[in-house]
Amino acid sequence: MQFEKTPGWLDWYAGPSKPRFTLPAGAVDAHCHVFGPGAEFPYAPERKYTPCDASKAQLFALRDHLGFARNVVVQATCHGADNRAMVDACKASNGKARGVATVRRSITDQELQDLHAAGVRGVRFNFVKRLVDFTPKDELLEIANRIAPLGWHVVIYFEAVDLPELWDFFTALPTTVVVDHMGRPDVSKPIDGPEFELFVKFMRENPNVWSKVSCPERLSVTGPKALDGEQHAYRDVVPFARRIVEQFPDRVLWGTDWPHPNLKDHMPDDGLLVDFIPHIAPTAELQRKLLVDNPMRLYWPEEC
Repeated sequence: MQFEKTPGWLDWYAGPSKPRFTLPAGAVDAHCHVFGPGAEFPYAPERKYTPCDASKAQLFALRDHLGFARNVVVQATCHGADNRAMVDACKASNGKARGVATVRRSITDQELQDLHAAGVRGVRFNFVKRLVDFTPKDELLEIANRIAPLGWHVVIYFEAVDLPELWDFFTALPTTVVVDHMGRPDVSKPIDGPEFELFVKFMRENPNVWSKVSCPERLSVTGPKALDGEQHAYRDVVPFARRIVEQFPDRVLWGTDWPHPNLKDHMPDDGLLVDFIPHIAPTAELQRKLLVDNPMRLYWPEEC
């Protein structure tokens, strides 16, 4: 099938720089995606956007270029609940990739077992209204209860303003819960203001809740952008991410978010995104937890 990209779509950054920051041995890019290729893995009819292709081979080449050892491939919303592209990437990785799937209530136990065998270790629930259609919470809770015996976790994606209404549902989940991108805080608001304090309280009161401190390029209001060799990119995001890393060092993850779906303003240089890491995890110990120990515990526990 031929797919036409959404008008104005920004393709991923070709020829990223080599990071100045040397990642610790065994570092995991714990949030990235594959798109298609559409000719092999068609995009879902219900998708809200049509991306450029971003293949497993291109993802693995970026992994090696940046200095990561492993990837966690998160199901992209443009593929709906058809996990074939993500599963194909996991299977082709020689054990260097794990996956996070999107599933429906209708999935069979055998299909869950097949996903587990392929390397899937979690499911993603998306509450960002512009990206997905609404799924009833009783269906999501049923899925969470079915994946819990497999040792999987639930990844949740939501906007900061929606945390109060979702709080009771999130705290009822029976698994480890991983929040994408710190719950998308508005970084133009005070770091000690009520919105971000509520997120910190959410993590503090619920020891099963983890957070990805990723995607500063999505959250930043004032930049500067990770382009043209900028070594201090997205300064307005740093205090928020650093606070979460320092307060919850054993429950944080980081990922590139390559190939950066739905960015409107600019496409970051992934090498410079890696150079963002020491600004939010300033010590070697924090860097090792963020990039190696925590993702290994969650996705490769049999090796820990």
